[in-house]
Amino acid sequence: MDTNSAEGTVRQVAGKVQGAVGDALGDTGAQLAGKAKELSGKAQQLCASTTSLVRDTTVESPLTTMAVVALVGFIAGALWSHGGADRDYRR
Repeated sequence: MDTNSAEGTVRQVAGKVQGAVGDALGDTGAQLAGKAKELSGKAQQLCASTTSLVRDTTVESPLTTMAVVALVGFIAGALWSHGGADRDYRR
């Protein structure tokens, strides 16, 4: 587990605790802040696991990764240039 994932876990647990305290005290603000912190921790963990997956895939099969990046770049370029002649930039 890398530091980003560990920080996400800590943030998620802290959010759950803050939400539980808000529930016990009937404080809606603390409940919402706890839920926001919990979701932020989950998002940080998801980002860390996605980064780890991409890193591992790149190490295992670099040619496949290069092919996927080239395909994404081609699609982005095609979308970018699509309809370019129809645009009027003089406005």
